[in-house]
Amino acid sequence: MTDPTPLPTRAAPSVLVTGGAHRLGALICEQFASAGWRVWCHYQRSAEAAESLCQRLREQGAQAQTIAADLGDEVERERMMRHIAASDWPLTCLVNNASSFEPDSASTLDLDATRRQLEVNLLAPLDLARWLAVGIQSAQPSGAAHPIHVPLGASVIHVLDQKVFNPNPDYFSYSISKTALERAVALQAQALAPQIRVCGVAPGLMFLSGPQTPENFAHASRMNLMRQALDPQQVAASCLFLAQNPAITGVTLAVDNGQHLLPLPHDVMHVVDDWLKKKD
Repeated sequence: MTDPTPLPTRAAPSVLVTGGAHRLGALICEQFASAGWRVWCHYQRSAEAAESLCQRLREQGAQAQTIAADLGDEVERERMMRHIAASDWPLTCLVNNASSFEPDSASTLDLDATRRQLEVNLLAPLDLARWLAVGIQSAQPSGAAHPIHVPLGASVIHVLDQKVFNPNPDYFSYSISKTALERAVALQAQALAPQIRVCGVAPGLMFLSGPQTPENFAHASRMNLMRQALDPQQVAASCLFLAQNPAITGVTLAVDNGQHLLPLPHDVMHVVDDWLKKKD
């Protein structure tokens, strides 16, 4: 009596994390890797940090590799997505984490700088999601009556900011780009269903930002309903949760200890700066 033919094993799902070399991006890569996903860690200039992260993940038994692209360049975005689609690790999930975060205001708008932030923060995430859809469609058998669903359901997760629910006029172009991307979550979910789910994650303050001092961060990071600093691991875990829950699409989770429910007239860093000056 011969042994029955073994069932084919399902390949591990793959995720592309943009801006994956540092900070939240690195934590997202680690979360997905620890859950058994194959990780594409995208970078633009941080080649050494990206490769170091992937090497550490591989030493822990995970599958991870780097990929470089300038997300502000449409040609490079296409090259990256075509390279991944043609590889042995076609995508199951795209996490749009990379952002351009530059200070500006509505009254002193530099249109070239605004265009650069819109390109990276808004157009690139929308474009990469489009290329994910193209890759899935091209994998369908010709003449198929019904679309073939990717295991788990392919997903796109846009990393946003609690500012999309709690607007103030500081970091004007950044805020505009993230707010537009949040509005696109539901539209993309409708447009790309049923093959792809689209969700958003809106974190609060997690890391020292721009010119912020450690003293400022110590106070600002606790300006939320929970009165405690946000753990970035919880944001990364939320991305993994959305990627693995096939019933959720078209929504944005605020993962911010309730920061979005405390409206401020200016960015929290500036509010704390003003408070510290008065205190002194």
